[in-house]
Amino acid sequence: MKTALSPLASFQSLQSKLSGELYFDDSPEHRAVRMAYATDASVYQELPIAVALPREEADLVKLVTFCRDAELPMIPRTAGTSLAGQVVGTGLVIDLSRYMNGLLEVNKEEKWVRVQPGMERDVLNELLLPYGLFFGPETSTSNRAMIGGMIGNNSCGLHSMVWGATRDHVLELKVILSNGEQALIGALDAAELEAKLAQPGMEGDIYRAMHQLLSDEANQAAIKEGYPAEKVVRRNSGYALDALLDATPYGGNAAFNLCRLIAGSEGTLAMITEAKLNLLELPPVEKGLVCVHCSSLKESLLVNLVAIKHGCYASELVDDVILSFTKNHREQQKNRFFIEGDPAALLMIEFMEQEVEQMKAKAAAFIEELKNLNLGYAYPLLTGSSINKAWELRKAGLGLLRNIQGDAQPVNLIEDCAVAPEDLPNYIEDLQELLRSMNLKASYYAHAGAGELHVEPLINLKSEEGRVQFRDLLARTAAIVKKYKGSLSGEHGDGRLRGEFIPFMMGDRCYELCRETKTIFDPKQLFNPGKITDAPPMDASFRMPAKPAVTKVATHFNFDREGGILALAEKCSGSGDCRKTHRAGGTMCPSYMATRFEKDTTRARANLLRQFLTTDTSAKAFDHEEIHAAMDLCLSCKGCKAECPSSVDVSKLKAEFLQQYYELHGVPLKARLIGEFPALTALASKFPGVYNWSMKQGIFSKPLKKILNMSEKRELPELYKYTLREWAGKRGTKGTRETKEAGRRVYFFCDEFTNYNDVETGIKCIKLLERLGYEVLLPKHIESGRTHLSKGLVKRAKDIAIKNVQMLGPILDDEYPVIGLEPSAILSFRDEYLDLVPASLLEQAKKLAAKSFLVEEFLAKEAASGRIGPTQFHSDKKEIIVHGHCHQKALSSVSYVMDILSIPANYVATAVNSGCCGMAGSFGYDKEHYEVSMQIGELVLFPAVRKQSANTLIAASGTSCRHQIKDGTGRVALHPVEILYDALVK
Repeated sequence: MKTALSPLASFQSLQSKLSGELYFDDSPEHRAVRMAYATDASVYQELPIAVALPREEADLVKLVTFCRDAELPMIPRTAGTSLAGQVVGTGLVIDLSRYMNGLLEVNKEEKWVRVQPGMERDVLNELLLPYGLFFGPETSTSNRAMIGGMIGNNSCGLHSMVWGATRDHVLELKVILSNGEQALIGALDAAELEAKLAQPGMEGDIYRAMHQLLSDEANQAAIKEGYPAEKVVRRNSGYALDALLDATPYGGNAAFNLCRLIAGSEGTLAMITEAKLNLLELPPVEKGLVCVHCSSLKESLLVNLVAIKHGCYASELVDDVILSFTKNHREQQKNRFFIEGDPAALLMIEFMEQEVEQMKAKAAAFIEELKNLNLGYAYPLLTGSSINKAWELRKAGLGLLRNIQGDAQPVNLIEDCAVAPEDLPNYIEDLQELLRSMNLKASYYAHAGAGELHVEPLINLKSEEGRVQFRDLLARTAAIVKKYKGSLSGEHGDGRLRGEFIPFMMGDRCYELCRETKTIFDPKQLFNPGKITDAPPMDASFRMPAKPAVTKVATHFNFDREGGILALAEKCSGSGDCRKTHRAGGTMCPSYMATRFEKDTTRARANLLRQFLTTDTSAKAFDHEEIHAAMDLCLSCKGCKAECPSSVDVSKLKAEFLQQYYELHGVPLKARLIGEFPALTALASKFPGVYNWSMKQGIFSKPLKKILNMSEKRELPELYKYTLREWAGKRGTKGTRETKEAGRRVYFFCDEFTNYNDVETGIKCIKLLERLGYEVLLPKHIESGRTHLSKGLVKRAKDIAIKNVQMLGPILDDEYPVIGLEPSAILSFRDEYLDLVPASLLEQAKKLAAKSFLVEEFLAKEAASGRIGPTQFHSDKKEIIVHGHCHQKALSSVSYVMDILSIPANYVATAVNSGCCGMAGSFGYDKEHYEVSMQIGELVLFPAVRKQSANTLIAASGTSCRHQIKDGTGRVALHPVEILYDALVK
């Protein structure tokens, strides 16, 4: 870095000039941020010298100017879902996603929109819905992919057959050139082009040089000869010089527009600050998805050729490898509803028409031809919301593949090769033969209709043999693609992965033209260098070392199911599903949804842990403050366990990390006190009145809050005047002889929250069950261990798990279920207990897990069997909105709550599309977490509650959720069983 100041002083000076943020030093927080940005969704990893989060365009100008003067490389970045290493580098990463994500202007009449580069594609379309318009290109990552990245990669997506690529819809770009000069780039007629050619400064220099390059007849001939065939609709290798030759100055019909060149340039030519995009009218309302079940991959590609003839909007393939991972994936199981048998491949073909009969007729004609050709064996036609579920299954492909066990993992390498659709069957046949000759297995999925299948071979990049295969396979695949005059990159870009193969694919002359283009725009090679041109070796800077040493750390959780703790962290593919916004629904990742900061993603936490476990194989591998900084805002919501396609359970990783960290540094008093909350509460429950009074007196509560580092804006939960066990003991067992003889008995798990704080809820639950004809027994057990797990006290939680499995042993072999009220407590039996108990108790723990249910699950099951019905409840009308607990969503389902609240005839329950409430046990009580906690609540939950009438009931199963709703809105939320109890016919 060329500067008169030291690097540290230079960055400090720059930081003082920015309204945004800059991370550059070796403090744990700064280093954690830099490590979080060291990877994307590719196999590469490089630690950036600094990370900038600009708030406004003025920040970007200062950053570009600084890098120009210091000759420091810049890496523009948005969602970081690049598969070819586009946003990995050692320079200054400039993340435009956190702050520069606004919608600036919509012109309904002229059908265009102006946005900042950090705007998510799906969020944009949600905001455009009232205008009857939408932005067409649709990647499989559309709920987190951002416009800047889509322009950089010229993204295409599911419906590119009809809606085209991003390049086709970029009208204007506001950019900063490499010398800090600002420019507006757009379509030019002949007079406007002449004016640009006469303009002084760098912008004029660029137009003059590019016009000269493109006007040269020898260059034109080389481009036409070397670039992919025109019939290849997905062509994203090199710079899009062929797209510029379509302009009128060079014999084409299109207006001259450098936007077509910048689209697909991977941030190597200019820094985009705004984009003006062409919009389309909303697609036809009647949609149908024909899911053709095929007996072989080849058969599905023949079906694809038929589909194209029938005017479909999309034709997408999913093979049996991916389908196999949807069978046991909690989130994807529900999306398999349409699958018949075990197809070798599914081809999903979408038709759209304005009238339903037209759509059905088109689908029927297509199916009829397939039957006549004896292609496929099942042809379900999906409509309505079922289509979205099927597409979710298709979009999960990349992440699901990371569930393969072992070091041989799917790699992004030849996944982006594209040929003409009519050449696809022969190309895939040649590719399969190549893979067989190299003894490599692969999965196949995605854009058959556009001539591009994502082929993911399994290669062990931790071995020297695998690294040799990695290069060899791409080189040999390139020869096959060239045979069909295809494109080595269809939509994912060259990046640092495929850049060095451009000379082979297009010829030396075309490659030199690409290098010349780069130099015209960026003489000092500062914009994302090493991508597309002058790329480093494609088999260097891998995220995992060759032959990594085995960590010496002995874990407290059992990670055998995942192949070890490092294997669990490595399962993160970098696909960025954890970067979706609250608008997309789901729980993962609540802290990111609030902060929009990469450091606070599931991906960042897994990546930091992986980096340290890979490089530090000592017994102190967890002794790093950077991991602590990354884990700090993890709410342990469990959303990642269900919603991450790779099921990277960061809450488990966090708990293990904290326990390991405590063993080296000691357990903080705050963590110890919160972990021992049940024991301390048991003591306080001897004098509940005194405790409750003292907690309302500042002289007592303030010191305690200070010790606990608790926000002054929170109040500790009050104790009830007696415990639930005391109440149950005084009244004895209820239930009639008839119910006992009928076998209608349940065991009630009296968790620590219900026993001491939510006693009234527990009483109503027991009375409800008894009124419905069930005998309720309270077996002997101790607390659940949830408070210990939440603070990383895994050793203590392990002792509790062992004790509970032993104490509940006598009831495990009968037919009666164990039910519980608090999701985080009862569901620990299904989750953490299985990884905590020793092998000698594992079978007993599995029995406990199998017979443990949330009370909502139990009641829903009984209602479905007819043992509970509407006649047992009054017929008053009541509206209810439901917020689900995070663990309930991850390990069970909110649908059970909806089912039981619909038992009373005139009760109408509506689920709030909220993620985490933000409280997450003790997280929301922490002084340093309070603001983030409330931000999370304000995303969806609080506004949804506030807009309800006073007569609408609020239902929430979690005790922490009910406290958060009260603190955030002033409304009292009820456990679903309280609502049902109050609805009983008296």
